Amino acid sequence: MPSPADSTLPPLAGLDTPDLDWRQDETDRLAPHSIAFDDVYFSRHDGRAETEHVFIQANRLPERFASWHATRPFVIGETGFGTGLNVLCAWACFMEHAPPGVRLHIVSTERFPLARDDLARALATWPAFAAPARRLLDQWPEAVAGVHRLWLDARVILDLHFGDSTQMLNQLDGRVDAWFLDGFAPGKNPDMWQPELFAAMAAASRPGASAATFTCAGVVKRGLKAAGFAWRKVPGFGRKREMLVAELTEPPVDESRRHSTWFVPPAPRPAGHVAVIGAGLAGTSVAHALARRGVAVTLIDRDGPAAGASGNRQGALYVKLAAETNAQSRCYLAGLLHSRRWLETLDPEQTLWRECGVLQRAAGEREARRQRRFLDGHPLPASVVRGVDNDAAGGLAGWPLETGGLDYPRAGWVDPAALCRRLADTPGVHLRGGEVTSLDAVDGGWSLRFSDGDGLVADQVVIAAASLANRFAQSAWLPLQAIRGQVSHLALTDAAPRPRRVVCAGGYVSPPRDGILTFGATFHPNVTDTTPSKADHAANLAELERTLPGYLAALRDAGVDLDPARLHGRTAVRAASPDKTPYAGPLPDAAAWKHDYAALAKDARRRVPDTPGRHHPGLWISAAHGSRGLASAPLCAELIASRVCDEPLPLPRELVDHLHPGRRLIAELIRGTAR
Repeated sequence: MPSPADSTLPPLAGLDTPDLDWRQDETDRLAPHSIAFDDVYFSRHDGRAETEHVFIQANRLPERFASWHATRPFVIGETGFGTGLNVLCAWACFMEHAPPGVRLHIVSTERFPLARDDLARALATWPAFAAPARRLLDQWPEAVAGVHRLWLDARVILDLHFGDSTQMLNQLDGRVDAWFLDGFAPGKNPDMWQPELFAAMAAASRPGASAATFTCAGVVKRGLKAAGFAWRKVPGFGRKREMLVAELTEPPVDESRRHSTWFVPPAPRPAGHVAVIGAGLAGTSVAHALARRGVAVTLIDRDGPAAGASGNRQGALYVKLAAETNAQSRCYLAGLLHSRRWLETLDPEQTLWRECGVLQRAAGEREARRQRRFLDGHPLPASVVRGVDNDAAGGLAGWPLETGGLDYPRAGWVDPAALCRRLADTPGVHLRGGEVTSLDAVDGGWSLRFSDGDGLVADQVVIAAASLANRFAQSAWLPLQAIRGQVSHLALTDAAPRPRRVVCAGGYVSPPRDGILTFGATFHPNVTDTTPSKADHAANLAELERTLPGYLAALRDAGVDLDPARLHGRTAVRAASPDKTPYAGPLPDAAAWKHDYAALAKDARRRVPDTPGRHHPGLWISAAHGSRGLASAPLCAELIASRVCDEPLPLPRELVDHLHPGRRLIAELIRGTAR
């Protein structure tokens, strides 16, 4: 598997936003102009009319949308999001012409994303798009390299791939039906219009994919032809006499996983009905993601939603990122940003969560050095994470602190139990009680047997049962560690001081909710007993004092009862993987992998076998989210739902492979420890 040094992903960093000046176009509208590229974002004559001519009509989208009846979405790819005008026009065309029930998925790259205020100003030019523009602006992500998924509508997804177009398309896990080949003119932006871009487009295309572009430059014609597109000239827009349209007639051989054939995804299969085992955060987020795509879901849990580790009063939406960039940190940061947008869309009134911020204290010089290395190596926007000194940290936390730390201003806390119940109540999700004891492949699907002798048949199955996820014959090989954790609840008096941010060190403490302070949690690997413990309450109090020094004395002075014997709390069992990264993806046929890739044990550098990884058809897993499930489970749910529904994935391919449960099999084969 690739090491961080082998990664082709962009640095984990913020991106530059463009410097603009604003000029009147020929219709007296103010239009943005790029100072760096000395070029316009859309035609001075009529930007919307240009988009309709060059991209919508030239790709024959009205008629293709009208005749689209596939269960998968129609996929548009775009090089250069710019102001989003092309996306808004495509969205409007889809809503006008597409039959009910079909879906649209747009993938758009952007190296220099506009600042939100500039984007709002640019889109204000088009009053007819006021409502959809607001939907876009409400979800506009921070300018961080990577993939950002936005829900424009119940049937329309936009994936913004922030970074170099070629680099991002080479990492795209998905296939495109129609391309908007946009961007500043080749003479203004030659770095984009390179042969590698057209090759990446072809590799990410379905056979017969169309493409359209405003330019007829020779570099574009040569690049399209070399990549397998047959192009032709057609009348251009406005003063441009000609433009190009193209069709992929010679699809390239897919070599995206030639060095890791085990991660070749399974072929799509029917998914009219999916059973999800487990109604914690992992399971309910998968059920929600599938149901919003029109899939009928049976959500199964013996004790109901959030009965296990997802049932706490408050959970921290936080991550702890490595000082040096690695795939795990990339996944967790993407997950944190995704969860933040997802929660905002799901619950804009913040009845289930609070954007109070999270402060990760540097409780010691070693941690302070690690945090400084992280900040030096990851120039991220201050709205995502920033370093703060002790005075600033104390001001944010609402309690004086002797050390600073990392502050995540847009993170916070979530009521995971209420969230799970909300997700389980999604239309299209049927909640069923019971304990699944076995899974058996049947013709075209899976048969589930229950402990009471009852049964159920589904097209596909997602296992999301936390520490019990490897209880089935197909998943028994998967290494999972049970971890007992206990949180404590403390009733505060009116005079008691109250933290204003979630503060994390060895444990965490949240701002009180309804007068109850939640803090913890203990960490007991390989322990499954969930009986509350006085000793664990005492340990949580000690950790609270280390997190907020002097706080316990202030609570005593305020008349708060700190006797561990009288504290309330909650104990549950979480699940973790050996490498502390979740498992999310198709479940491998372990015996087949050990046979097909046995040679890796002798020489991991030898030529990789050509055999694609064999999986249990239609069997998936989302597990091992540990204590950071709020930052990982929703994004992993989108990953699984996207794969099930044959749409582009919300992460770069390298990170999709990092989350694949088969990574453990390959690592064990290479080390010679596979059983």
